[in-house]
Amino acid sequence: MEKLKMHSPNLVEQNIEKLASLFPNCVTESKGADGKLKQAIDFDLLKQELSRHIVEGPQERYQLNWPGKREALLTANAPIAKTLRPCREESVNFDTTQNLFIEGDNLDALKLLQETYLGKVKMIYIDPPYNTGNDFIYNDYFSEDIESYIARSNQKDEQGNNLISNTDSNGRFHSDWMSMIYARLRLARNLLSDEGVIFMSIGQEEIASSKLILDELFGENNFITTISRVVKTGGQKGAHFSPCVDYVLVYAKRIEELDQFREEISQNVIDNVYTKVAKDGPRVGEKYRSMGLYQAMLDSRANQRYWIECPDGTFVIPPGDTFPSTIADGEKITPIDGDGVWRWTYDRFLAEKKAGNIEFLESERTSLVTDENKPAKWNVYYRIWLKDRINDGQLPGNITDKFQSRHSSAELKVLDIPFDFPKPSALIKYFMTLVSMNKNDIVMDFFAGSGSTAHGAIDYSLDSNSSVRFICVQLPELTKKSSSEYKAGYKKISDITKERIRRVGRKSLDRGDFSHDIDIGFRVFKVDSSNMSGVYYNPDAITQEDLFTQVENVKADRSEEDLLFQVMLDWGVDLTMPIRREIIGDKTVFFVDAQPDNSQGALVACFDKTGGVNEAFIKQLAAFSPLRLVFRDAGFSSDAAKINVEQLLKQLSPTTDVKTI
Repeated sequence: MEKLKMHSPNLVEQNIEKLASLFPNCVTESKGADGKLKQAIDFDLLKQELSRHIVEGPQERYQLNWPGKREALLTANAPIAKTLRPCREESVNFDTTQNLFIEGDNLDALKLLQETYLGKVKMIYIDPPYNTGNDFIYNDYFSEDIESYIARSNQKDEQGNNLISNTDSNGRFHSDWMSMIYARLRLARNLLSDEGVIFMSIGQEEIASSKLILDELFGENNFITTISRVVKTGGQKGAHFSPCVDYVLVYAKRIEELDQFREEISQNVIDNVYTKVAKDGPRVGEKYRSMGLYQAMLDSRANQRYWIECPDGTFVIPPGDTFPSTIADGEKITPIDGDGVWRWTYDRFLAEKKAGNIEFLESERTSLVTDENKPAKWNVYYRIWLKDRINDGQLPGNITDKFQSRHSSAELKVLDIPFDFPKPSALIKYFMTLVSMNKNDIVMDFFAGSGSTAHGAIDYSLDSNSSVRFICVQLPELTKKSSSEYKAGYKKISDITKERIRRVGRKSLDRGDFSHDIDIGFRVFKVDSSNMSGVYYNPDAITQEDLFTQVENVKADRSEEDLLFQVMLDWGVDLTMPIRREIIGDKTVFFVDAQPDNSQGALVACFDKTGGVNEAFIKQLAAFSPLRLVFRDAGFSSDAAKINVEQLLKQLSPTTDVKTI
C-alpha cells in the first residue's frame, strides 16, 4: 500500500512531464545534487523547437553520450586487486578439461582475463539482462573489498537496503543500463580474435542504445546484421502488438578478417530438395555431389583462353578437349575454334583450385578415341555451394522456427532444470556453425544464465567432431525464495548454470555416437579479493608498530594452488593448462604445461616459505629449462641468497624468466 506524499505538489516535475509530452526529444537526464539521475530539459534544444531560426548553442557533433559514460569508461580501465580462486569440488575433470566456469561479477572476470585471453576468443554470445524496469543487480564500483563484494552478490548494501533498482523514476531511463553494458563490451572486445564475432541478444527496450554502443566500440564498418528471432507465436500481451520477437546484434572484430558465414546444409536438403541437376549441372538427373554441384563455365573473352592440367597430366580447355601432356601448366594456347573457355583468369583459377572449388570429372571416350592408351576426355567444373543456391547465398535476417522459447523450455524440462526465459542452446550452436568454430576455438558468454552457451558448445563439439572450448561467467545472484529454482534447491543462479553443464555432459556421454574425445568438464573459479595482503601492494604505508603483524604478504586462508592461478593470470598463462605437483628437495613444485620429463614447461612455481631455496635446489629446477619460474620472497634465506640464485639462473637457464611474489 502506497503512502501519502504529505507535501505540496512538485510543480517543476509536472512542468517537465508536460513538456515531455510535447517535445519528447528535449527530455534528457542529469545528475542532481545527491548524485542520482533525474529528468531534465535540454533548454538549447527546446529553444530551437520554439524558434524559426537557428539558435546559437553548444557546438554540435555526432556522438553518443549519457550521464555516467565517463565513469563507465573509468570503471572499465581501472585495475582491480582481485583474483580467480580454483574450486575443485565444484568442477568436472578439473585436471584435464579446457573449459572454464567463473562465478562472480563479469566486469571483474573480464578484467582478470585480459592478459591470458587477449585476442584468443573466436566467438562471444551474450544475453544481458534487459532493461525492463525490474530489479537491476549489476552495480559497478571502482574498487571494493571482499566484504562489500559479498554484500553486493547478495543484492544488499551495508544497511540491508536493495542495491540499484530500476524503479519508475530510474529504470525508464537508459543511463544505468548503458553504463553497465558499455564497460563490459569494451573489455570483451579486447578478448576477441581478429576473425572473431560477437552475437548479442537484446530486447526492443535497449536495441537502439545497444547498437549505438556497439557501433562506437566495434566500429560501424564491423556491423554485420541485426537478426530478429521469433520468441513465440501467438500471445495476448501488449497494448497494440503482441511482443513476440527479440533481436541479435552481430558485429565482427575486424570484418576484413572474417570468413564468409557458411550455413550448415543437412543431407536431407541435398537428398530431398536438390535431387536433380538442371542444364548447368554435371549430369542430368544426378544428385548434387557432397555439399555442392559442379558447373562448367564458358566465356568468349579472348584474354581468358588457356589450357589447364588434368589429374592424369594432360591438358584441357573446358568442356573437354584434351591436349598432349608436353604443354607446360598455364601456358596460354589458342584453343580450337568453337571450344569453350573459363570465365576466370588463370590466377583466379589457381586460387579456386587451392580452395577446393575445382572438380575434374571423366566423361565417356569419344568415337575418335580408339586407342585404350589414349587419355580420357575430361570435363572441368567449379563448385557452387548449396548455401549459395538458397536465398541467393544470403543468410536469413530473421529466425522464425527451431529457436523459440518453447524449444529452450523443452530442453530444460528434459534436463530437469528450472529456469525462466532461457535461450535455446540450438541458437548458440547455430551461430557457432556460421562462424565455423574449429578444434580448440573458444566461445565465451559472460552473462551465462542457465548455461545455454556451454550446452550449445558441447552439442556442437559432438556433431562437428571438433572439440571447442567455452568460458562462461555468471554472477552468484540469489534466487527468490518464491521461485521454482529456490524450491528445487538452487540458492544461486550460478548453481543452476553449473548443474546444467554437468547434466548436459553426462547425457552427451550416454549418446556414444561420436568418434573423438569430447571435453564435458569445466574448471570452476570464483572471483575473490587478491591472495596478497595489504603490505604487498603498499609496503610504504606500514608503520613500525605494524611490522611484526605484516611479515607475511600472503593471506592466511589462501592455498598454494590459489597462488599458482593468480600467478598464471598475472603472467598471461592459459588457466586450463595441465598442472602437475611434485616434491623436489622436500619442497612442493608445480609444473604447468610441462613435458612428461617436466622440461620446457610454461611455468614452474615453488611457494615454499621456509627459507630453504638455495643454489642446489635452483640447479635442479634450472635443469628443466622452464619458460617462467616463480618463488615466494620468504623462500629465500636472505637478500644475498636471492641475488645469488638470480645470477645462477642466468648461467644455467638464460631463457628462463624468474620472478618472486
